[in-house]
Amino acid sequence: MTETLERPTARTTPMTPTETPEGPPRYQALFRTLLTMEVPEGYRAEIIGGNIVMSPWSKGYYLRVMRSLRTRIEPHLPPGLVVDSSPYLFALPGQERAYGPDVFVADEQAFDTEERCIDGESLTLVAELTPDSTRRVDWTDKLPVYAKAGIPVYLLLDMQENALSVFSTPTALGYAERKTYRFGEKAVMPPPFDFELETDGFGQGPAPEKES
Repeated sequence: MTETLERPTARTTPMTPTETPEGPPRYQALFRTLLTMEVPEGYRAEIIGGNIVMSPWSKGYYLRVMRSLRTRIEPHLPPGLVVDSSPYLFALPGQERAYGPDVFVADEQAFDTEERCIDGESLTLVAELTPDSTRRVDWTDKLPVYAKAGIPVYLLLDMQENALSVFSTPTALGYAERKTYRFGEKAVMPPPFDFELETDGFGQGPAPEKES
C-alpha cells in the first residue's frame, strides 16, 4: 500500500518584496544568492541538491515543442489554473529546491506577487524537456522531488529517446503511476486534465534550411 500525499493549498497571500521562501537558513541563503547573482547570457540558475546549478537554456527548436504542449493543454485546464513556460522560478523549500520547469500549470493567483519566486505549492503540472546537459537531473533529481511535493502530474519529454513519460499519483516514495509513449502516439493525461494529448511533432529537430 502506498501513501498518497494530500495536495497542499496554494499560497494566495502575496509575499513581501524582501521575503525569502521558508526553509532552513542555508536554503534561504542560497535563494538570496541565486536572486542576486549575475547569470551568464544563455544560462539559467536553479537550486538542485543543495547547490546553485547553472545550465544552458533550451535549444532553439524546443520553443516549438513547448508552445505546442502549452496550446494542447490549455483547452483542458480546470478553472483558476494557467499554463505557461519559463522564465519562472518555483520554490520548493520543503526539499530545499527551486526549479524553473520548461512548461507548467499553476494556480493563477500565485502570480499576484512582486517576488521573483513563485510558491511551488501552486503547481498542478510540470513538464521538462531533456537537453543533454540536464537529462540526468530531470530523471534523478526532479522526478522524486516533484512527487514528494505532491505535484499531480509530471511530464518528462525525453528528447534523446523521442518519448514522453507521464507520471501521476504522487506519493512519499515517488510517483505511483507511469506511462510512456513514443512521440507521435496519443498520451492519456490523468486527472485533473483527462484528455488524450497529441505528441506528433515533439521529436522533430530544426527545419532544414531552404535552398536559395
